[in-house]
Amino acid sequence: MSSKIKNTIIILIIFIAIVVGGGFFHFFLQKGKINDRQKKIRDLKLYQLDTDALNQQLDLLKRRVAELDSILVNRKYNIPYHLTQASFFDFVNHVSFNFSQNSYVNIEFTETETSTDYNIYHYNLNGIAEFNDFIKLIYAIEESKQLKKISDIDLSNNVKVELDGTPHYLVTYKFKAKVYYSNDNRFFVKNFKENQIIPNPIYDFFYPLIRNEIPPNKDKLLDVQSAHLLALIPDGAFLSDASGNTYLLWEGDQVYLGYLTNINYQNNEVNFVLNKGGVIENYNLKLEKEKKQSK
Repeated sequence: MSSKIKNTIIILIIFIAIVVGGGFFHFFLQKGKINDRQKKIRDLKLYQLDTDALNQQLDLLKRRVAELDSILVNRKYNIPYHLTQASFFDFVNHVSFNFSQNSYVNIEFTETETSTDYNIYHYNLNGIAEFNDFIKLIYAIEESKQLKKISDIDLSNNVKVELDGTPHYLVTYKFKAKVYYSNDNRFFVKNFKENQIIPNPIYDFFYPLIRNEIPPNKDKLLDVQSAHLLALIPDGAFLSDASGNTYLLWEGDQVYLGYLTNINYQNNEVNFVLNKGGVIENYNLKLEKEKKQSK
């Protein structure tokens, strides 16, 4: 066999090996990867949109989000997202910032309650406060935009008397507060507006009708129970107290524990209404000369 035939046979064998190896690599090794890539290409082409279509979808979604936000904002209460324990302490401190010096509140965190849709922080609150300050605290917690609830309230009256004799009728309170929050931000409102959390004044039903404590005469008003009527003038009356101080009063003027209600020129006397710890009394004074003549 000539060398030329031998070379031809070798080249033919090499060619056949290349064809067999390429076919094996293409049809067996690369077939799965090619099919996977072709499938991905078909999927991408199926959902392929141009820029204008994508912008239209974005605008539609933005309007939908704005509608949902407006609905959530207009709700009276919202459950916040990922609330910290310290946020309730800050809330109470903000509400109680302008309380009187006789009012205070203590806060104690107790536990965290978890559930499927939301979680709850539990707090114990107690203290002493003036009635209106206590109502402000209760109202602010119950009416806050971020949902909070109060339970197990225990109240009692408390009387504090200053060194000068000024009484303060207070409320001793103790209650529990629940603060709700969620781990899901689907209904989260970031820029919410707080509700109206300042209540209208209401009657203090802890204020005693009959009181043993009589407020001191801080304003140096006329004490009519030890006063004397000196003279009557048109629309007015001259009076003096036990210390010799003189006062010129008109109808409606304030005196210690009451008011001058009437000047009776015919009987030469003046009439007062006094509030002695819830007991209302009418009191009158006559001119000194009228007293002497009557004797």
